[in-house]
Amino acid sequence: MGGFQLSAYNNIFMQKALELAAKGRGKTSPNPAVGAVIVKGNKIIAEGYHRKAGAPHAEIIALRQAGTKAKGATLYVNLEPCCHTNKRTPPCTKSIIKSGLKRVVIAMKDPNPDVNGKGIKELTDAGIKTEVGIMRKEAKRLNEAFIKFITIKEPFVILKIAQSLDGKIATSTGESKWITGKDSRRYAHRLRSEVDVVLVGIGTVLKDNPSLTSRIKGGRNPYRIIVDSKLRIPLNAKVLKHKDHKTIIAAIQNTQKKKIDMLKNLGIQVLTIKDKEGKVDLSALMKELGKLNMVSIMIEGGSSINASALLSGIVDKIMVFIAPIIIGGTDAITSVGEKSPTLLKDAIRIKEPQVKKIGRDVLLEGYI
Repeated sequence: MGGFQLSAYNNIFMQKALELAAKGRGKTSPNPAVGAVIVKGNKIIAEGYHRKAGAPHAEIIALRQAGTKAKGATLYVNLEPCCHTNKRTPPCTKSIIKSGLKRVVIAMKDPNPDVNGKGIKELTDAGIKTEVGIMRKEAKRLNEAFIKFITIKEPFVILKIAQSLDGKIATSTGESKWITGKDSRRYAHRLRSEVDVVLVGIGTVLKDNPSLTSRIKGGRNPYRIIVDSKLRIPLNAKVLKHKDHKTIIAAIQNTQKKKIDMLKNLGIQVLTIKDKEGKVDLSALMKELGKLNMVSIMIEGGSSINASALLSGIVDKIMVFIAPIIIGGTDAITSVGEKSPTLLKDAIRIKEPQVKKIGRDVLLEGYI
């Protein structure tokens, strides 16, 4: 088989592994999303993906499906197979070696220090031909939240904004429903079901009284975090009525102890975080959430929390849904508040911007 033909097959089968992995996005946390296909005679004979933490890994599902046909075949997987026992499931490398696979094609090394090349070495030491780096960029993007979390133990933060063409998120009277269309709102609810946490500021709760649930078929409700420095949240707020113990309030230290006790009686967890100029220190909050195994967070707040998040440097990715309307006026509410920089060189730059159409709207996403 020629090199060009082999490369083409590698991409085709790795793309399939990535598509399978994406099916588990939002369900595997704190584990990565992984897909695997087993190929023999240039035909897929088995496939699998990791469905949730604690469930069998993608490679194991595919190997079980292949059975004895796995002998002499090739495994394509988007992340290095695990080789450690510091988890709920046995290491995949042992099963791969036992199966008789002759070749393993891997998109990227596992950044987990417990693996990080050790799984590849174990396979090569067993005489299995391994190749690493096929569609690495796509694999990293798929598991970008896991990569950050496993590396520095802090969540990957997405800032999501829905605005008009001229950067407004509400009129001067505060009306904001709905700037973007149904397709954008449906897309945003799907995003909610894929992250561990949705975070808003107290201003959003006081203004909109949201439930912060994922209202799509088969969707998963994330944890809900309200940044409420001085505990102004009303005890009858919708977000406090959920019985799933997934609502968390982040307040500053030495705030109202009586209100904290009242919230705890409602089943609400209150995190007291050090303050920064009278507000919750968002960087410190991210460290606390990392300790709670929160891998990914989407901020869906207003002008103030958006500005605080960007200025604190916690944002990794930005997703801006832009509606084809112009609100105008200096009194309308802009998507990012606080003071603007004096010089353009101090503006926040977006890297690797991508644009796509979502119904009548446009979605611009990129990295900070």
